[in-house]
Amino acid sequence: MSTFDLVIRGGEIVTAADRFRADIGVRDGRIAAVADRLEKGAREIDASGLLVMPGGIDSHVHLAQPAFGGPKMADGFETGTRSAIAGGNTTLLPFALQPRGASLRASVNEYHKQADGQSYCDYGFHLIVTDPTPSVLGQELPALVADGYSSFKVFMTYDAMVLNDRQLLEVFECARGCGALVMVHCEGYDAIKFMTERLEAAGKMAPYYHALSRPQVVEREAAHRAISHGELLDTPIMIVHVSGREAMEQIRWAQQRGLKVYGETCTQYVSLTADDLKGLNMDETGSKYVCSPPPRDRASWEAIWEGIRTGVFQTFSSDHCPFYYEGDEGKLNPKARTGFRWVPNGIPGVEARLPILFDRGVNQGRITINEFVALTSTNHAKMYGLYPRKGSIGVGFDADIVLWDPNRRETIRQEIMHHGSDYTPYEGMSVTGWPVVTILRGKVVAEEGRIVGQMGDGQFLQRDLSPYAKPAGRTFLP
Repeated sequence: MSTFDLVIRGGEIVTAADRFRADIGVRDGRIAAVADRLEKGAREIDASGLLVMPGGIDSHVHLAQPAFGGPKMADGFETGTRSAIAGGNTTLLPFALQPRGASLRASVNEYHKQADGQSYCDYGFHLIVTDPTPSVLGQELPALVADGYSSFKVFMTYDAMVLNDRQLLEVFECARGCGALVMVHCEGYDAIKFMTERLEAAGKMAPYYHALSRPQVVEREAAHRAISHGELLDTPIMIVHVSGREAMEQIRWAQQRGLKVYGETCTQYVSLTADDLKGLNMDETGSKYVCSPPPRDRASWEAIWEGIRTGVFQTFSSDHCPFYYEGDEGKLNPKARTGFRWVPNGIPGVEARLPILFDRGVNQGRITINEFVALTSTNHAKMYGLYPRKGSIGVGFDADIVLWDPNRRETIRQEIMHHGSDYTPYEGMSVTGWPVVTILRGKVVAEEGRIVGQMGDGQFLQRDLSPYAKPAGRTFLP
C-alpha cells in the first residue's frame, strides 16, 4: 500500500522564500512530505524541467455579480473558476454584493446559492457594503466577520455603491472594532460625474473618453482621502487596483509614515494603455478595454513596477470582471453604443494573470521568481486569513500546486481561454512561461489546457482574521 496518494518528482520547488529541488508527497489533500527522495505514490507526476509553485490565489475577482439593470456578467462560478484553474489558480476570493436596501446576511446567503456546487477551485467571499445602516454595522457585519468573511470592500464611486465620507468613517470604525480588513475602490465620485458631463456636452462619447473622465488625479485624491480616514481611526486599509504613479505614491507616503495602508495592482496596469480604448479610429472596439480605474500609459507601467519592486504593493490580482463584447448583453449593447458611460465596466483576466506577470516580471528581470510567488499566492493568503493553509509549499499546507513550464511560449488568444466572455483584452500578447498542470488539494484539475477536474471540486473557505487588519494602536479618537 502506498504511503502517498500523489508524489511529484524531479521539479524545482519555488516558494516566496526558497528555491530547491525535492519531491512532494501528498496524502488526504495535504502536503505530507517534502524530501530529496520519496517512496512511490499511488500516482506519480514527473515534473522534470518544471517549476513547482503554490497554486495562484486571486483575491480580486467578480463572478455572478448583479449589474444593477445593465448587462449580466459573462462568468458565474462555473466558467469563472474553470478559467481560473486553467490559468494555474487554485483559490479565488470573489465579492458578495449587498444591494442597497437589502440585508447583508441575506445577500451573502443568495451569493452562496450561486456558488454551491458550481466551483472548480476553492473560494471564499469578500463582502461589498453599499448600505451601512445601523443594523448592518452594529449586528450583521461583525457577525459575518466572526463567521469567516474577514474582509470587505467599499466604493468611493458608482451611483449604486458609493459611500459618502461620513459613511466611510462609520464603516472604517466598525472594521476596526471587529478586526476586518477594508478594501477600498479609490476614485472620486463627484469629479468623475463632472468630467463625464463635460465630455458628453462636448460630444466626446467614444470608449476612449472613459479614460479621460477618470484621470489619475481623481484616483490620487480619493486614495489620499481614504488614507486620511484610515489614519484618523487607526483602521488598516487595502487600496485596490492601483493604476499609476499618483495613487501609488500616496500609498508609499502613508507606508513611510508607519500607517497600515496596503496596495494592490493588476494585470491591466502593466500590459494595457488608454490608447487601447481608442480602438481603430475611435471605433467601438475600444469598449473591450473599459474598466476602472482605466489603463494609463507606458510611464504608468514603470511606476507600477517601481511600486512592486519597492514593496508598495503586496498583491497582484486580475480584477476579473467579465462581460460579453457582442450582442444585447455585451459591451456593444444598444445603450452602450450611445456613449462611454453606459459601456459595461470591467474586463476578463483571471486566466491571463500569471502568464503575463511571469513574462513581464520574471523573464524581463523586473522581479524574482520568489517575488512572483509572493505577489500571486503567498501574500494573498497572508493578507486575507488563509495562511498557513494556503499560499505555500510545505508540510501541512493544502496540496494546491501549479506545475509551470518557464520556457513554454504561448500567444494569449480567445480560442484557448476558458472563461465565459467572448473575447480577451490580452488577445495576441506573446508570453513565455505557462501553467501545464494545476493541482487542487492533491487532485489534478487542469492539464495542458484541458479541464480534468469536476465542477464542485472547489470548497468554500471560511477565513481567519487577517493579521494585517490589526490597528497600529494610535488614533485621533477621544
